[in-house]
Amino acid sequence: MRIVVVGGTGLVGTRLVDVLTRAGQDAVAASPRTGVDTVTGKGLTEVLTGADVVVDVSNSPAFEDCAAMEFFRNSTTNLLTAEKLTGVTHHVALSVVGTERLAPHSGYFQAKLMQEELIATGPVPYSVIRATQFYEFLFTAADSATVAGTVRLPPALIQPVAAHDVAAQLATVAVGGPDNGSTEIGGPQRFALDELIRTVLSMRGDDRAVVRDATARYWGIDIEERTLLPGAHARLCGTRLTDWLGGADGRRR
Repeated sequence: MRIVVVGGTGLVGTRLVDVLTRAGQDAVAASPRTGVDTVTGKGLTEVLTGADVVVDVSNSPAFEDCAAMEFFRNSTTNLLTAEKLTGVTHHVALSVVGTERLAPHSGYFQAKLMQEELIATGPVPYSVIRATQFYEFLFTAADSATVAGTVRLPPALIQPVAAHDVAAQLATVAVGGPDNGSTEIGGPQRFALDELIRTVLSMRGDDRAVVRDATARYWGIDIEERTLLPGAHARLCGTRLTDWLGGADGRRR
């Protein structure tokens, strides 16, 4: 099976291409680095010719509201048009748990929700995978919440997942048939957000104070206690926080 991974040179994409290749699939990484630009459409028809499945794990290079909306609208529209033209029979997209809850407070998540809607109403059978926050982004989340040397976080719960587990789930979905719906995936453990960030910073020798603050935002967004959590029917992956921190991915951070 020929599977084109859009965003195949990024965090999840490189892992997904590797998983698929080791499973004997013909996996192709597509990104601006490989000469494919989904925003302009450059190289799309060529790379999708002969493909059975497209897995889109790409992300907007800019998170400003207008930039994100433009990226996801143009990229998704061009992808679906090219897929229809070349006979692709399954479009898989990576999205975010809580997108519909976050969208009223964030232009970026409005753009993600629009992406999901374009896929759902588009011409190609599809599967959407919504993942929780990656372990790999926890340190960046701490940086974004740091004010005057103190990390201030809202009283929220979180259930993070490893990028390689996300890649494995996407690979399974890619080789299966489309379900024309969305599935949530998350990590095996639930944490209070401030306790989680305090733990990962401590394990990296970072002595920043971490404070639970009811007025604090998460990535600049007002959230409630359960906004970031997957639902009861989510697929839970196996990599625990301590395993990730002790593994190659965690040691690179």
